[in-house]
Amino acid sequence: MELQRCEEQGLQERKGQKRKLEEEIQEDRDATPLPTGDARRALLAEVTAQVKVLDSAFSWHESDRAAAKRATHVLAELAKNEEVVNVIVEGGAIPALVKHLQAPLSDEGDLSLKPFEHEVEKGSAFALGLLAVKPEHQQLIVDSGALSHLVNLLRRHKDSSTSRAVISVIRRAADAITNLAHENSSIKTRVRMEGGIPPLVELLEFTDTKVQRAAAGALRTLAFKNDENKNQIVECNALPTLISMLRSDDAAIHYEAVGVIGNLVHSSPNIKKEVLAAGALQPVIGLLTSCCSESQREAALLLGQFAATDSDCKVHIVQRGAVRPLIEMLHSPDIQLKEMSAFALGRLAQDTHNQAGIAHMGGLVPLLKLLDSKNGSLQHNAAFALYGLADNEDNVSDFIRVGGVQRLQDGEFIVQATKDCVAKTLKRLEEKIHGRVLNHLLYLMRVAEKPVQRRVAFALAHLCSPDDQRTIFIDNNGLELLLGLLGSTNPKQQLDGAVALYKLANKAMTLSPMDAAPPSPTPQVYLGEQYVNNATLSDVTFLVEGRRFYAHRICLLASSDAFRAMFDGGYREKDARDIEIPNIRWEVFELMMRFIYTGSVDVSLDIAQDLLGAADQYLLEGLKRLCEYTIAQDVTLDNVSSMYELSEAFHAISLRHTCILFILEHFSQLSDRPGHSHLIQRIIPEIRNYFAKALTNPNPHNQRP
Repeated sequence: MELQRCEEQGLQERKGQKRKLEEEIQEDRDATPLPTGDARRALLAEVTAQVKVLDSAFSWHESDRAAAKRATHVLAELAKNEEVVNVIVEGGAIPALVKHLQAPLSDEGDLSLKPFEHEVEKGSAFALGLLAVKPEHQQLIVDSGALSHLVNLLRRHKDSSTSRAVISVIRRAADAITNLAHENSSIKTRVRMEGGIPPLVELLEFTDTKVQRAAAGALRTLAFKNDENKNQIVECNALPTLISMLRSDDAAIHYEAVGVIGNLVHSSPNIKKEVLAAGALQPVIGLLTSCCSESQREAALLLGQFAATDSDCKVHIVQRGAVRPLIEMLHSPDIQLKEMSAFALGRLAQDTHNQAGIAHMGGLVPLLKLLDSKNGSLQHNAAFALYGLADNEDNVSDFIRVGGVQRLQDGEFIVQATKDCVAKTLKRLEEKIHGRVLNHLLYLMRVAEKPVQRRVAFALAHLCSPDDQRTIFIDNNGLELLLGLLGSTNPKQQLDGAVALYKLANKAMTLSPMDAAPPSPTPQVYLGEQYVNNATLSDVTFLVEGRRFYAHRICLLASSDAFRAMFDGGYREKDARDIEIPNIRWEVFELMMRFIYTGSVDVSLDIAQDLLGAADQYLLEGLKRLCEYTIAQDVTLDNVSSMYELSEAFHAISLRHTCILFILEHFSQLSDRPGHSHLIQRIIPEIRNYFAKALTNPNPHNQRP
C-alpha cells in the first residue's frame, strides 16, 4: 500500500523552508506597518531619488561608485520590510539595480585600483534578492536581464582573489538566484539555460563555508521538481562533494547538502541509484544523530525515499543502524521530526525482517502514541508504519500486549486515508489470530499481569474467529476478563468491556437481536378465525370486563399447559361453564384467544406489554415471542432500564437479551444517566449466563439443514 501523502507532505515542508534572505532580515521587518498616505508618498520619493542616483552613477569614478553603493544599501534596507517592496518596485528600482549587477566598463589596460570593487554589485544582488521574496516580482527581475549578470557574479572568484568583497558578492548572487527560482519552474529552467548550474556546483568546493551554503541552497531550489536541472547537477559531478558535505561538522553545511540530495532523489529512480552508489547511505544515517534537528528531519525523509522502492536498500538501512535513532526521534517534541521519522519507519516496515526489528527495538509504543496526534500527516505516517509492523506475526502478541488494538479502535483519525489504513491494520491482525499466535495470546491470558490479560481478551473479542470463541472465552476464562472490565470502577475500562462484549455478541450469531418473529414452538392444528368468540359448539364461556367470550375447551387444552391444568387438573374451573377473568382487559384477552385459534396475530406496540403479561400468565410461548419482538423495536436510551425490568417480570428472555445488547452498544451514551452503574451490576450475571450458553452450544445459524 503506497501512501503518497506521506512523501508529498515531507516535500511540501522542505519546499517551504524559509529562504536565507528572509531569515537574515526577519527581525527588521516584524513591527514595520504598511505605509499609507504621506508616508507612502515620502517612501516613493526616496526610492525615486535613489533610482536616479543609480541611473546617473554608472562609472568607475570614486564619487559615482560611492553614491551607487549608498543607493543600493538604502534600497536593500528598505526592502527588508516586505510590506514596502511593492512601492520600491513601483519606483523603478528593478531596472536600476539590474544595471548595477555588472561593473562599469573600464579602459583597456587600466590596472588601477577600482574603488568599491564588487561592493555595488553585491548591494544590487542583495536588494534584488529581497525584492524576489514576493513571487509576483520574480519574473520582472528576470525579464530585466538579471539572471545572466547573477551567473557572471558567481564566476568572479576565477578572475579575482578570494577577498572578502568577492566572497560577499558571490554569496549574494547565489542567494538572489535562490529567491528568484523559489517555486517558479520557468525561472529554474532559465537559470540552467543561462549556465547557472556549473558555477554553483563548483562553488560547493569554495573555501568559504557561507558560499558553500549559498551555492547548496541555490542548487536545492533548482533541483526541486525539475528533472533537467537534476540531471545537469549530477552530470556536473556534484554528488561526491555533496556527500562529503554530509559529513561536515558544520550543521548549516550538512543541512543544505542533505536537502539538495533529497530533491535530486525525489521521483528520480536513476539518480537515487547514483546517489546510493556514490556512498550517500551511511553519512545520511549518521545525520539521524546530528545536533541539528533540521538535518535529522531531512535525513529521515531521505531514508524514506531511499527505501521506497528498493527492498535491498530497506534492509541495508536497518543493518547500518538507522532504526534506533529513528525510534528515538519519535520521542522528540519537534512535530516535523517525529513526522519524518515515522515516515521513514513506515517505508522500512514494508520488509518482513525489518518489521520484527523495529518492534523489538521499541518502535511500537511511540508509534501508537502518535495516533493521538492532532497533526493529520504525523498521525497518518504513524498509522502507515503500524500497518507494516502488523504484517509480521511475530509482532502480533506485542501489538496486543501493549494495548495496540484499543488505540486503533479508539483513535480519532483526521483524514480518510488514515481511517482506511487503520482498518486494514486491524484486518491484518485479525488474519493472524490462529496457530502459534493464538496459543501465545492464550498463554498471556493465563499468566500475564491482569491489565495485559484484559487487553488480550479485549483484542481477541474483536479479532478472533467465531470458531475459536469457546476456546478463548469459556475454556480460557476470557469471558470473565471482559466482565471484569465491564464491572470496573474505571469508566474507560467499563467502555472497553462493553465494546468488546458487543463485538463478541455480534460474532456469536445466536446473540444477535431478533430480526424476525419466531414461529410457534409447538406445531398444532388451529380451529381457525371463524371460531373466535363463536357460540357454535362452545363448551366454555369466559367473563371479561362483564362481557362473555365463547371458547372451546379442546382448542384451549391444545394451546398451553396453563389451560390444560385448568381443565384437566383439580381446579374449580374444570367443570365450570362460566369462568371469570378478572385481571385482563377485553382487547388483550380477545387478541390472546385469536392467537390460540389461528396461531398468529398482529401485535401493536400500544397493546404489546399487556399482551406479554397475559401470554406469560397462560404460558403461551409463541405469543410471548411475538410480543417481545414488537417491544424490542421500541427500546431506547430513555426506556431500556424499564424494558429490562419488564423482561425480568415476565421471564422474557429474548427481550432481556435485546436490552443487554442495546446497553452494550450504547454504553457511552448511557454512562452519564442516573442509575447506570446499578443497572450494569444488575445485568452482569445475566450477561455471563447467556454468553456462556451461546458460546457453548452449537450455533444453529451455522448448521446446514
